[in-house]
Amino acid sequence: MQVTETKSEGLKREFQVVVPAAELETRLATELDGIKGKVQIKGFRPGKVPVAHLRKVYGRSVMADVVQNAVNEANQKIVEDNKLKLALEPQIQMPEDKDQIEKALDAKADLAFTIALEVMPSFDLVDLSDVSLTKQVVTPSDEEVAETIERMASANRPFEDRPEGQYAESGDRLTINFTGRIDGTPFEGGTGEDINLDLGSNTFIPGFEDQLLGAKVGDERLVKVTFPESYGAEHLAGKEAEFDVVVKAVQAPGELKIDDELAKNFGMDSLDALKDAVRTTMGREYEAASRQKLKKGLLDALDTRYSFELPPSLVHQEFAAVWAQVEQDLKNRGKTFEDEDTTEEKAREEYRRIAERRVRLGLVLAQAGESADIKVSDDEVNQALIARVRQFPGQEQQVWDFYRKTPQALAELRAPLFEEKVVDHVLGQVKLVEEPVSKEALFADEDDAEEAKADKAKGDSAEAAPAGESNPA
Repeated sequence: MQVTETKSEGLKREFQVVVPAAELETRLATELDGIKGKVQIKGFRPGKVPVAHLRKVYGRSVMADVVQNAVNEANQKIVEDNKLKLALEPQIQMPEDKDQIEKALDAKADLAFTIALEVMPSFDLVDLSDVSLTKQVVTPSDEEVAETIERMASANRPFEDRPEGQYAESGDRLTINFTGRIDGTPFEGGTGEDINLDLGSNTFIPGFEDQLLGAKVGDERLVKVTFPESYGAEHLAGKEAEFDVVVKAVQAPGELKIDDELAKNFGMDSLDALKDAVRTTMGREYEAASRQKLKKGLLDALDTRYSFELPPSLVHQEFAAVWAQVEQDLKNRGKTFEDEDTTEEKAREEYRRIAERRVRLGLVLAQAGESADIKVSDDEVNQALIARVRQFPGQEQQVWDFYRKTPQALAELRAPLFEEKVVDHVLGQVKLVEEPVSKEALFADEDDAEEAKADKAKGDSAEAAPAGESNPA
């Protein structure tokens, strides 16, 4: 086997591989001799089938294995001899001349093929000791804890039937049946029975609840509403609808009690224990939000410190994934690039830069993790898998089996664990300054990001109601 490098441009490499006809013949003979004692052919005793006959019966299929083995050996030889670190699987280009291929498969001509590679860029990790990042810290206040517990109590307060003939007021709970129509035609998901609706909760379509104020048991009302333009179900967004509503029950809220009994309803021994649990949960939420902002600050800093050539195929793959999400987001919201005050060409440029940044930072974090010998244990992956399984009640075994049988799916669980460990490692190399801030300040940028995501996908998954989920809620 002869291997010759024919191209070396940036991160792209090409090699010409030639397997002489004599070598193909030798490899084929060896393989046929290896199966001689394993095959059973009518008219021949086991192990006594002539090689010539074996070649006639199995020659082409065995030669296909010979060629594949030659390709694999060439790949391995190229990587080892040149000490290459591949970005993607090698691309194999066989001859276009069918006659040439046929002759090679008969071991009557040399087999020549091309292997195209993309290699990882080589770069040094930079010193980050002069980088300073701010970590925002929020401590849950007594007022916030009290407000949260009050909301919990309100959501779990008892309701009692209003006396017959009394009218519904804001804060009351109605039990209703409804049937919705658009242009006189019922639509999927527009029907509900024995649905609870708390007036003033704003959980249904805007205007729906207001038209039920003053209702009493047995009332039949025609409610007219317009689905919001941003409604998750695209076929309903912006549409006018009518609902025939029957009021089956009207209940008034009972007394709001915040005491030890309330705490017991949430599995706590006392109100103080419930307060501590709420405070701890809020603290975790604030810490997670702070961590996310700190991580973004770190990635921004890394992005300014590194500049190197990127493997084109990795960028193309990342861009394709980002662009697919952008187009899906626009479709879900019924928008066009013109609605977003841009053009498809400009959007492509913007999202390509995003893809390039993601690839660049991914390579930096990967090298930082490799340099620090950071590992993710099987136990950590198992814990992540258990957490994922719990997200699918009733389907735990199926989800568990899927991940256990799908290495790529397990790798997708391992990747974020590795990334978080690397981020912790890199954060240890920079100066961290803690800054106490208010909850509003901590989430200010997040609110802006959510608004930006609604206007421009930025490659994130669209947040929309599942298709067909078209109840007035």
